[in-house]
Amino acid sequence: MKIPCPHCGERDVAEFRYGSDATKTRPVHGKGTQKIWHDYVFLFENPKGPHEEYWHHVLGCRQWFKLKRNTATNEILGGEQ
Repeated sequence: MKIPCPHCGERDVAEFRYGSDATKTRPVHGKGTQKIWHDYVFLFENPKGPHEEYWHHVLGCRQWFKLKRNTATNEILGGEQ
């Protein structure tokens, strides 16, 4: 799979690391219960189809970015910085 880095251009997936689900809302720092934080960190959906994700270009520019990807086909649907 090739991933389009917004800074370096298209690169092999081996240069990147999946970060997390970009659709989850992070709880406010210092607020919320342990259950809220537990659920945010450890529980997640496993959607099939179009999904927005955070990716990190570890072996390149080391920047984080959002990527829209179809999780069923690995088709890249778009991205942003």
